[in-house]
Amino acid sequence: MAKYGLGFAVALLVFALDQFVKWLVTGPLGVNFIGASHYLLPFFQFTYTENNGISLGLLNATNPVGRWMLVGLTSAIAIGVAIWIGKEQNRTDKIALGMVLGGALGNILDRALHGYVTDFADLHFGDFRPFLIFNVGDAAISIGVVILLLRAFLTRKEHSQSSGAEENIEHA
Repeated sequence: MAKYGLGFAVALLVFALDQFVKWLVTGPLGVNFIGASHYLLPFFQFTYTENNGISLGLLNATNPVGRWMLVGLTSAIAIGVAIWIGKEQNRTDKIALGMVLGGALGNILDRALHGYVTDFADLHFGDFRPFLIFNVGDAAISIGVVILLLRAFLTRKEHSQSSGAEENIEHA
């Protein structure tokens, strides 16, 4: 079970933070209906929205069948990520996978309880929004995936460079 420890600890932390911030924004701050906003900075505010789909509003599930199909699909992906955590040897990858798992679990819980995922983080520069409105879980998933991709590309590059150097030494 120790092989899961770091990844699952990160997942639990991300899940708890995601749920706490959603509660804070929709409860005490009162940003809990479509169109509600709470300004924090000139370029960042909380704006309530309900995401019935997955990333970028894809696979929109506005009926119960679609909702539970998305819960099932994202749960299957989360199980796959959890298994991957146990097989992964690299500490950085375990952390990144934990971020993905924790964010996914937070969004799965939202969808199961409410039928949609609560999003509220609204980063903007004037009218320009580089991202759709998101939540802590979405951010953790995105950051985790970027870390995994960077590690995959950088490790492959380092490995091919070191392999090439070893081959040159052998042929000398």
